Parts: sequence; structure tokens; C-alpha cells
Amino acid sequence: MVILDNIISDRGSKYAVSGGPCRSSDEARAFVEDLKKTKKFAKATHNSWALICAEGQIRQDDGESGAGMIILKMLEREGLTDHIVVVTRWFGGKHLGGDRFRHVQSAVRTYIEQLK
Repeated sequence: MVILDNIISDRGSKYAVSGGPCRSSDEARAFVEDLKKTKKFAKATHNSWALICAEGQIRQDDGESGAGMIILKMLEREGLTDHIVVVTRWFGGKHLGGDRFRHVQSAVRTYIEQLK
């Protein structure tokens, strides 16, 4: 599991991105549960994730409507399969509007760059 913490901060909201090898929806749920064993991630407002595996395309917004689809589309573009990417957000009290989608993209881009 790779965790890149405090990569984006905007109007009080903070973002992290994490990921690792993952081959099924069951493994994805276990991955997120492992991540949440760290108190900080358990208290996060959203842990949105996506995965492309033999089961197909799987995503979970975790209340951050549309975030899972953004992650999924970026994984598709990169051809990254059997690898989960989780974008975590701690809400800072001010709504970010469309900027939240830009931050999800930036977080995934940062993670993918770390893999190369």
C-alpha cells in the first residue's frame, strides 16, 4: 500500500491518495478497510476509489458524488488494471464546488506519477 498524504489543501479541505495491487471487489473493500485502520483515514469525510479488474470496472464515491467515475476514467486512460486508487478527502467546512473534481484528478495524477 502506497499512501501520499497531504498532497492538496484548499479552503480547509485536505486530500490524500493511496493505492496498491488489487484484483477484485472483495480485495478492494479489504484495502479500504485496511486504510481505515489508521484513525486519520477512518475519520475522513470521503474515501472514494476505483478499480479495473477481471470483474469489470468497479467504483465507490463514498458520498463524494462523481469522484469514483473520475478515478475510473483516469485508470482507463493509463491502462492501469488490477490496481486500486483511493482519493481521501477531509472536508474543511467550505464547499469547493467543481474544484473538488479538479483535486480528485490532481490526486490521481500524483499517484500515477509515483508509479512510473
